[in-house]
This record gives sequence, structure tokens and C-alpha cells, in this order.
Amino acid sequence: MHPFAYVAPKTVEEAVAVLDKHGDKARPLAGGTDLLVQARAGRFNLDAVVDMKSIPELVAIKNDASGLEVGAAVPCYQLYENAKLSAEFPGIMDAASLIGGIQVQSRAGIGGNLCNATPSADSICPIIVHYGTAVIAGPKGRREVASEDFCTGPGRNVMEKGELLVSLKFPKPSATFGAAYERFIPRNEMDIAVAAVAASVELSEDKKTIKKARVALSAVGPTPILAKAAADALVGKSADDEAAISAAGVAAAAAASPISDMRGTVEQRKHLVEVLTKRMVKKAIERARN
Repeated sequence: MHPFAYVAPKTVEEAVAVLDKHGDKARPLAGGTDLLVQARAGRFNLDAVVDMKSIPELVAIKNDASGLEVGAAVPCYQLYENAKLSAEFPGIMDAASLIGGIQVQSRAGIGGNLCNATPSADSICPIIVHYGTAVIAGPKGRREVASEDFCTGPGRNVMEKGELLVSLKFPKPSATFGAAYERFIPRNEMDIAVAAVAASVELSEDKKTIKKARVALSAVGPTPILAKAAADALVGKSADDEAAISAAGVAAAAAASPISDMRGTVEQRKHLVEVLTKRMVKKAIERARN
């Protein structure tokens, strides 16, 4: 592995300066569970690794009346071990508890999972259905990008030279909001989704009608997919309308654009998307009601 400098900046501005100076030869280090593996494999020829864990803003969690903001370097366990966050953001917790094992979850976070932009990443679709927004800092200042627009291809995202992910912001969910995420893996020893679905709903005050919905698909396209037609099939319908939920499953399968590989075929993945969509919509409704 090519020798590189280790830098531990104390502020976002210092980190941006190092990343901007080295360009493609520098990478931010949050959990490191992807970066170190990729560096050893020769994917990167790095001159600098920039540790984000010493920047207070990147390891902070803020949850108040305006919503939730999670620093990009916050590890998974700090999310799912927080009872209040688990109750308010259940889809994200479904994913945070699946990313690797306990040891990995003590370092890895949903911020790094998003930046890595793997099509099968567990946290990206839950971030999308929770209406997440990425806060990015760079040489030109800060900007915000909707989570569904963040990934641009396998391993690629919207961040430019010198930019880094600072945090993820989520609006405060209503009392009738629910979300859920589930994946299908070929076996326990292969911890990569063949297909996965996240869904969220917001019900009316009487909890009988679906006011808002989102469905997002993982591992069935070059980027995570926001299946708008699947959500449209649900909005305005009764939360008990099986036909609407089935229509959402069919629409989600139609939105998927998978490939056949060693983990599954196109046909299998589309079938899984339909089944998982119906299952996750029902689970999201159940959580919204409870």
C-alpha cells in the first residue's frame, strides 16, 4: 500500500483545506471500514487520509423540535442505542443495526455508508424515505443535496474536489409517521443484499388514510432508486387497502433495473422487490399506527 500522511483536523475548514490541496489523492476517514479495505486493494493511491473523528460537528447528534441532524462520522451504535431516535426514525435504525457486525458498528456510520455510494448499501434507502438531506462543505462554502440525488453511480457521488459530508439532516416525523427497511441476502455468510426496500408512510390523524409515502430500492440499479410510482399508488388510499399496497409492489418492481450476477437474476430481484415493498409498506403502516 502506498505510504500516506495521517491528518486529524479539528475543524471542517481545516479538513476542507487538506482535501482541496490533495484532490483525488486524499480521502476523509470516518469509520474507515470501507476506506482501509479499498486502500489495501489498490483502489486509491493516497497521499493523505483525513480523520473526521476529531471534528466536533461531525461526531455530534442534534435532535430537537426542528428535526434530527447526525454528524457524518457518528457510528451506528450511537443511533440504535438511543431509544428516542429508535422510536422516531425506525427505518434508519433497521439499517444501522445491519451494517456489518457489532465491531463494525462501533466505527462505521450512515454518513460513510452514503458517501461510499455502493448500490447495495443498507442505510441509503432508509435515509431517502426519511427525507434526509446531505450537508456538504467545500472550498466554496456549504450546500445541501437531497439524499435521493446524492449517489451518481456505483461508488460515485455528487461531492466535488475538496468537499466532505458534514452531516445528514432529517425533518421531525409526525406522530403518524412510520418507516421500515428490509433486505434479502443469499446467505448469512454473504452480507450483501440481493435486493432491499425501504418504505415510509405518514397517515391521517385518524390513522386510516395514507397522506404521504416514499419507497426506495437498493441493489437493483446502479444507484439507489426512489420509486415514485410506488408511492403514488399509496397516497390518498386507505391504509388497509390491499389492492393499493399490491399496486405499490408492482410499481416498485417496474422501477427496478437490476442485473443478473452471482447473487441473483433479474427476475428474482424484481420479484423480491415486489414482495419486500408490500411487506415494508405494511410494516411502516403498523409502526405509524403504534
